Amino acid sequence: MLLLAVARNAFLESIRQPVFVVLVLAGIVALVLNVNLAAFTLEDDTKLFIDLGLSTLFLVGLLLAAFTATSVLTREIENKTVLTVVSKPVPRPVLVIGKYVGVAAALAVGYWSLAAVFLLAIRHRVQTGLGAEVTFDVPVLVFSILFGGLSLAGAGLANYLYRRPFPSVFAVSLAAALTAALGVVWCIDRDWHFQSPTVDWNPQLMIGLLLVFEALLVLAAVAIAASTRLGQIPTLLACLTVFLLGLVSEYFLGTVVGSADRPAWLRAVCWPFYVAVPNLQFFWPADALTQGHPITGGYVGTATLYAGFVAAALLSLAVLLFQRRDVG
Repeated sequence: MLLLAVARNAFLESIRQPVFVVLVLAGIVALVLNVNLAAFTLEDDTKLFIDLGLSTLFLVGLLLAAFTATSVLTREIENKTVLTVVSKPVPRPVLVIGKYVGVAAALAVGYWSLAAVFLLAIRHRVQTGLGAEVTFDVPVLVFSILFGGLSLAGAGLANYLYRRPFPSVFAVSLAAALTAALGVVWCIDRDWHFQSPTVDWNPQLMIGLLLVFEALLVLAAVAIAASTRLGQIPTLLACLTVFLLGLVSEYFLGTVVGSADRPAWLRAVCWPFYVAVPNLQFFWPADALTQGHPITGGYVGTATLYAGFVAAALLSLAVLLFQRRDVG
């Protein structure tokens, strides 16, 4: 199937980019540092740590979406290599949608690596004292370093012995290794005793991670649409602009549109902008998680439908923009 072939190629191109691995590693370092940064509050350190962790996931995911989209589409257009694809019986809509699916798959791999580190850091908890028995969760440190080191060594050996691209092998093996480390740690408590995995399982936090990933899928669609006409830096700026506008649109536009006290003409002017800008506040779960408000299944379903409709609209725009793009 043409769509799957294009998506597979885009996925491999995305994770082979050195910037992909660099961004994932930078996000991991930031998540680890958040454990210490969140220890300077006077109240609940965990709330600040959740805010910092989700913000890190959001920002690094945005950069991953922008850079991978430009690497699989903008660069091919600039280098004229996309001409060899569209000159074959590959419709342009299939090419654009396939590129998005590949970018989304690569984004899922990178995002899950970051999410696994975030969950491991949540289990480790913020420092509450100066003693080693209070400061460190030894099983988390041991298995995280062990499995992470194995993924690094495996990628290095695969590159040396079989000439496999190091970034792609390391990206996939790191996601698998961190998943294994998380699974083992959930079965062992801080004192190396076996426990039920449900002890450290937080369904609300997992739902929050899902909502953030859905927001990143929307931003990936923005990146694909922008990549059909813009270069790498303008695409990155476009994604940042949509990201910032999406976070504040509810405050600046939603309050105007939903207020009966505002003039009708002002609400009519603001309404198209409110509808056009993706409302990323729908996918921000930190407030609910830190304030103890449950995220219901109905809300998740509504947010998922909203993300699907917005992504479909953006991909339709991308197809229209690319349909008339001169790639010769």
